[in-house]
Amino acid sequence: MYTKNGEDYFIVDAHIALWDARPENQRNIHGKQFIDCFYDYHRNLSPEEELWSYEDYLYQGGERLMKDVFEDGYVDHAIFQPAYLGEFYKKGFGQTEEAFGLASAHPDKLTYNHCFDPRNGENGLAQLRADHERMGFTGVKLYTAEWHGDSRGYKLSDPETYRYFEECQRLGITNIHVHKGPTIRPLDRDAFDVADVDHAASDFTGLNFIVEHVGLPRLEDFCWIGTQEPNVYGGLAVAMPFIHTRPRYFAQIIGELIYWLGEDRIFFSSDYALWTPRWLVERFVDFQIPEDMTEYAPLTVAQKKKVLGLNAARMYGLPVPEELRLPEADETETGPRQPEMADLGAAHSGAAQ
Repeated sequence: MYTKNGEDYFIVDAHIALWDARPENQRNIHGKQFIDCFYDYHRNLSPEEELWSYEDYLYQGGERLMKDVFEDGYVDHAIFQPAYLGEFYKKGFGQTEEAFGLASAHPDKLTYNHCFDPRNGENGLAQLRADHERMGFTGVKLYTAEWHGDSRGYKLSDPETYRYFEECQRLGITNIHVHKGPTIRPLDRDAFDVADVDHAASDFTGLNFIVEHVGLPRLEDFCWIGTQEPNVYGGLAVAMPFIHTRPRYFAQIIGELIYWLGEDRIFFSSDYALWTPRWLVERFVDFQIPEDMTEYAPLTVAQKKKVLGLNAARMYGLPVPEELRLPEADETETGPRQPEMADLGAAHSGAAQ
């Protein structure tokens, strides 16, 4: 819980990870390239006082995660989103068993989401069923640019992926988080293209597609898909820290998302351990759209409360104290929102002439 100026904010961090990138777990040079790229994002987008050493960055462990996220970070509940990356790491990058164990020990604070790769075919489907029976997860994280033998990626619209989505529907795995947007060395940018979300979301309306990183740098593509597909959501992982280094860019991102998707379909994410939630929560609560960016309406306290936790809590059925709940905005199901706020600056300028 975070409190500022008499307002209480229920915080759900919808994208965290527990990874192991230490040299002894790196399978090849690509494992080092991957974590080095992560660290450069951390180093270049964080305030100086929030920087970690490279050694701390390689592995955090459960005890430090609990302190960073819950004790220091204001978070009420967090959701694991693992990335496997078995071609780069001997035991995988995201530590699924460790994360599942931590979530099992703290079910009031942590939700465990799993992962799958449709290129594993029938064996992968059998493994998904077995993992679901043991772990009982309701969400998965997909990494479409992951390497797999000679393959350097797959699409959500591939026939083999559809077989997994059909199985997800049958098992009750309804929340499909997908990394779409920022590439990470040595993965390929185009394998993270957001375009295939459109196809899958239209064909599987019973599933929720949460586009992590809101498709950056393809924000416009994502917004045009998200506005017409009511089961598509935007996750702010990686977008959030621009609030520090490029606040006007962040204003554009959040302004476009609220205009195209609406205030009920945007999720706060720190992307821990890329960044820690504390400073991101504080900065977002204090943030406002610059006055000269008249194409966007000012952010309201209610919108911030929804983005910081109420939206994700609703999707995952997390209990929220009654006094902190807010009604949905009752916006149009598809198409742009806030028609009354269309470029106020331009309208005022025209009226003055």
